[in-house]
Amino acid sequence: MTFRQLGLSIYPDHSDFTKDKQYLELGKKYGYSRLFMSMLEAEDIPATKEKFTKIVAVAKDLGYLTIIDISPRIFEKLKISYQDLRFFAELGVDGIRLDQGFDGNTEALISYNPYGLIIELNMSNDVAYLENILSYQANKPYLFGCHNFYPQVGTGLTEEFFLECSERFKKNGIHTAAFVASQHGEQGPWNVNDGLPTLESDRYLPIDVQAKKLFATGLIDDVIIGNAYATEEELKALADVDRYQLQLKVDFLETTTELEWKIACEMQHFRRGDTNALVARSTQSRVIYKGEANPPHDADGEFQFGDVVIGNDRFGIYKNELQIVLNPHKDDRKNKIGRIAEKELALLNYLKPWTKFKFS
Repeated sequence: MTFRQLGLSIYPDHSDFTKDKQYLELGKKYGYSRLFMSMLEAEDIPATKEKFTKIVAVAKDLGYLTIIDISPRIFEKLKISYQDLRFFAELGVDGIRLDQGFDGNTEALISYNPYGLIIELNMSNDVAYLENILSYQANKPYLFGCHNFYPQVGTGLTEEFFLECSERFKKNGIHTAAFVASQHGEQGPWNVNDGLPTLESDRYLPIDVQAKKLFATGLIDDVIIGNAYATEEELKALADVDRYQLQLKVDFLETTTELEWKIACEMQHFRRGDTNALVARSTQSRVIYKGEANPPHDADGEFQFGDVVIGNDRFGIYKNELQIVLNPHKDDRKNKIGRIAEKELALLNYLKPWTKFKFS
């Protein structure tokens, strides 16, 4: 079984060892288990090797899976062959990410390296790159995929392109990853840092909402914070995200009853498979609570996209059915109990037929 992981990024060529160590220890406290590091900007190779080896040893001791980002330029600077990855094994890392690809055959060959290093591929290209590598009979269990991040505002991937790229990897059974942005981290690989997300639409969202979206696609296994250093509050918020089903934050009305709160927050919801354009229906509550009275309240106005409603006593067999409004309408047989948090409304795009979800 592939478990979904959370990850951090650090940049030893720009950072302080003590701060990096403290950051990794804090991440460990909240269950983070992947580490991304960039060697793309390395110039002084002996000094770089010393810095990276030192912090990788800390990461390994804390149980992080550590992957380092490299490019053909690094191979040239190191004067090493693609077939000899000893340098990276000596750093102590678990794998290397190829920011730029080779010819397919090269990637396939190095996936059989004697050190058992993971070869992580750049996912942010909608071309037959992966298929080409696999056609050379690559060592598939040692191939991972990871999207790019985008330090310059406006340059992140569109959701449509992101989904197309990700589907290529997921349909081939490759372990995948993408980046979210801390709203407080000021460190990245370059001297421009407008946040380091994969998706442009995520750049200024709360970090947990970004992760909810990535996991909700069903195409991303691991979520990594691109910039350093995220705050402890952000680390905790991301750690609290349900990685396996959509969890929507609701701003409840003060008039919401105890029964309605129980229906919303204590049940396992799923959207009915026979979907419609008006509402997303979760119908089991009407069966479980069919004998419970639910007097009308907040039922006279026009419901808007993102409102959460529950059938009241006027609604016959549909009493106590929970619905999320997708298109505005009026119906006094339904009580409005709250509304999906404004910054999470876009997550409703991922409520597909039979999607499991919960409220918080």
